[in-house]
Amino acid sequence: MAEPRVIVVGAGPAGVRAAEALVRSGVTPIVIDEGRRDGGQIYRRQPEGFTRPYAKLYGTEAPKAQSLHQAFEQLRARIDYRPDTLAWHVRPRELHVVSGTRTEVLPFDALIVCSGATDRLMPVPGWELAGCYSMGAAQIALKSQACSIGRRVVFMGTGPLLYLVASQYVKAGAQVQAVLDTSPAGLRVKALARLAARPGVLWHGLKLVAGLRSAGVPVLTGITPLAIAGTPEGGVTGIRVRDAGGRERAFDCDAVGLGYHLRAETQLADLARCEFRFDAESRQWLPAIDEDGRSSVRGVYLAGDGARILGADGAEAAGKLAALAALTDLARFPSDEEMVELRKTLQVMDRFRRGLIQAFPWPHEMAAQLPDHAVVCRCESISAGDLRRTVRELGACEMNRAKALCRVGMGRCQGRYCGHSAAEVVAHAAQLPIEQVGRLRGQGPVKPLAMAALQPVQEATP
Repeated sequence: MAEPRVIVVGAGPAGVRAAEALVRSGVTPIVIDEGRRDGGQIYRRQPEGFTRPYAKLYGTEAPKAQSLHQAFEQLRARIDYRPDTLAWHVRPRELHVVSGTRTEVLPFDALIVCSGATDRLMPVPGWELAGCYSMGAAQIALKSQACSIGRRVVFMGTGPLLYLVASQYVKAGAQVQAVLDTSPAGLRVKALARLAARPGVLWHGLKLVAGLRSAGVPVLTGITPLAIAGTPEGGVTGIRVRDAGGRERAFDCDAVGLGYHLRAETQLADLARCEFRFDAESRQWLPAIDEDGRSSVRGVYLAGDGARILGADGAEAAGKLAALAALTDLARFPSDEEMVELRKTLQVMDRFRRGLIQAFPWPHEMAAQLPDHAVVCRCESISAGDLRRTVRELGACEMNRAKALCRVGMGRCQGRYCGHSAAEVVAHAAQLPIEQVGRLRGQGPVKPLAMAALQPVQEATP
């Protein structure tokens, strides 16, 4: 019997554990990694030649990062690892990839997509100025190059990543001017029953906040963003918000890190024609999966933050379970007991996920309050007023129609950073529930390709 052709997309926590489970069962997977080295975003490796110790680079997550990296090193000789390679399109039983200018079409019997997540962003007037970064970009700068995004930094948004990245910057010696959270502090109390599903993680989060306060960093909750100040020539110079008491506050800074939790990176699932369902709690469309990670498309499995935002621990469990599901469907029959335990683990993770959504909600009402001049789509310079006119004057009450008429989501990011907030603006202007305006459909290539990319080389079919 020929060995099944299994492809894993992503070499973060989910992808590494998926590959590990496949190798353990005698399968040699192809592992496609857009990054230069394994680890994903959360356990991103430092460049070669950098010698910072694990404890300094990953803090309390150092043992987990080291364990994942060591596991991958042990796999290297038993997998077909392809770093610096982008999975840019999916067709039935085919994955299209590109490395440099060389494109390839890889046939598969099972595709396990562990594509991770990107920052979920909410526009604020001035966020198009130089000096505004996503939370993930701020973290990459610190981990990959040991540098801060500015001399005086303000972090604004909501969710655990807000406090984690701010704490990492303080620990690295950066000057953090303030941490500004749009979520009211009282929501944490209401979410405690769910958050208590993972008491260790909850305690760690409380310590992060306490550490910021003890370092003298102003931490404000329940704020309303007003504007990021600055000029096109000089970039960011400050930020203005309204605090929970209704008072206007201003902070001088030359850089702002923005992030409202995370959004699943779902483009490949979309191109694979997987079914999506609207998640009312997080107000976003997510691919439909069963408890083991099977999508609605036979042979396509989804795991990690690319399907549900469960954090690194949850991604490891989901990646392993998806691989075991694929092995089951390929008649390799892994341990039922292991799958049962992984399902139980993910149930706990999902309860905690729902607690985070409750404690740190997506501030959708802020999109409705954006002034007309506020830029929503930075790639195409589409403002909130442009979107409202597209709805009211052209009748575009569905996201892909709005995209066709005003170019929202047509830029380099393909709607990753503007899609959710643009949908909120359209829904409010059209006076429709958010789920009725739909979502921006994925298009191949999922990210820009070099014009010099060669014609695909079809891999021989065994």
